[in-house]
Amino acid sequence: MRSRYAAFALKDPAYLKATWHASTRPARLDLDPTQEWLALKIKGTQTNGDEATVSFEARSKIGGRVHVLAETSRFLAEGGRWFYVSGDISD
Repeated sequence: MRSRYAAFALKDPAYLKATWHASTRPARLDLDPTQEWLALKIKGTQTNGDEATVSFEARSKIGGRVHVLAETSRFLAEGGRWFYVSGDISD
């Protein structure tokens, strides 16, 4: 999760796609060049074999306004690597 957050902050779509599970990976990923990522707070994790969830809050700024993304992300492990599958956004 932290490495994917860093990839968003560094605007590295290649890394994001490489760590996205093939079953849900988008063909194209456009990142907002004006979005500045400010902080990541991991709220909780849960692992069950090759499946895991990570609940987090990520803060970013767009056009001078701060936004908070609260999500529970699902990951699958394959070949010793974890891949992002999907996420549920909280309000």
